[in-house]
Amino acid sequence: MYRRVLVPLFALLLSGSKGFAQRSDVATDNCSPSLDLPYPSNTKLPDPFTFADGKKVESKTDWTCRKQEIQGLLEKYELGVLPPRGGTTSAALDGGRLNVTVTDNGKKISFLATITLPSEGQAPFPAIISLGQHPTIPIPPGVAVIVMPTDMIASQQALFSRGYGLFYDLYGTNHNAGAMAAWAWGVGKLIDALESLTPSVTKINTKRLGTTGCSYNAKGALTVSALEPRIALTIAQEGGTGGASCWRIAEALSKAGDRDVQTARQIVTENVWFGTSFDAFADKTDLLPFDHHMLAGLIAPRGLLLLENTDLTTLGPQAQWGCMRAAREVWRAFDAEDRLGFSQVGGHRRCQLPEKQRPIVEAYIGRFLKDEKVNTAVFETDKEGGYATWVDSDWIDWETPRLR
Repeated sequence: MYRRVLVPLFALLLSGSKGFAQRSDVATDNCSPSLDLPYPSNTKLPDPFTFADGKKVESKTDWTCRKQEIQGLLEKYELGVLPPRGGTTSAALDGGRLNVTVTDNGKKISFLATITLPSEGQAPFPAIISLGQHPTIPIPPGVAVIVMPTDMIASQQALFSRGYGLFYDLYGTNHNAGAMAAWAWGVGKLIDALESLTPSVTKINTKRLGTTGCSYNAKGALTVSALEPRIALTIAQEGGTGGASCWRIAEALSKAGDRDVQTARQIVTENVWFGTSFDAFADKTDLLPFDHHMLAGLIAPRGLLLLENTDLTTLGPQAQWGCMRAAREVWRAFDAEDRLGFSQVGGHRRCQLPEKQRPIVEAYIGRFLKDEKVNTAVFETDKEGGYATWVDSDWIDWETPRLR
């Protein structure tokens, strides 16, 4: 029960490519990642543990610098470049309505997020930030829900909606950030607002925040958490290509005769989730110096749970499986494989959680938001026979270090 508390890469040149707008847990001292080296064609999944200049990641310190490089590459060539942190954020809470005002670039915007506190438990409460709508996953007792108005921040109705939303009101309709990068910016401002009001006012524990979404909002949840290190847990439900699926694997499946799986070319002609720079690579994903195992890897070693559906063939179930197996190697480098969960279960409609996945969701929320001592080790599919033709070495030709 809840109560409402009211080349290089086509010689692509992008302005401000070192924006890194979100607060980062990446150390920048003595760290100079390169975003402008030429990248050869690579049909396998790129190595998360090798810098663009060929240096190997050998320590946690190296990894923090490599994370900065990966984020920069993702912003430059896929997501769009976020503006540098700046301006001011203020907030006012009126019942369950949190009004967030951001002033930057000589302009001002405001948006409302709704907060629903649990009817039991002790404040400050952990909270799930749900993108765009109320969560499609069950929320256990003692956990608050914050609904983030993502479409107000950046519209994603179709291709014609690029440049519409509060983010673009601040930074210009021609800004190259896609909708999901703008959502990450918005969630960052939401967290800034919560922190500025303090838990005594909001009743929210900002050290125990999760994010979730289904379908395109699952793609968004993965991107938000990759760019916003203050998110402790991500639950992405049925995001498909552009989310838990790797571009290269989806493309290979399509070329091998899979007529259902969505590819990068289909995604960029469907909506404005990605930055304008990504259009140039929709048919040449082998030139990208990353793939979505590395987007997910930016979350490591925080909690990440992928909830997928074997029956939704357009989402590329095998591409999800293989991509997240590769992503799991980043958690393995931290000896934290049980912090990335993957559950692929069919037999239900989209965005309707099957009972088999309910205990997994409860375990992840319990561990990462409520500090419970529970087992979160899961990597499963109900596909008959599994993916018998999948061989890791067909896609992974790099070694996983042990980071200390």
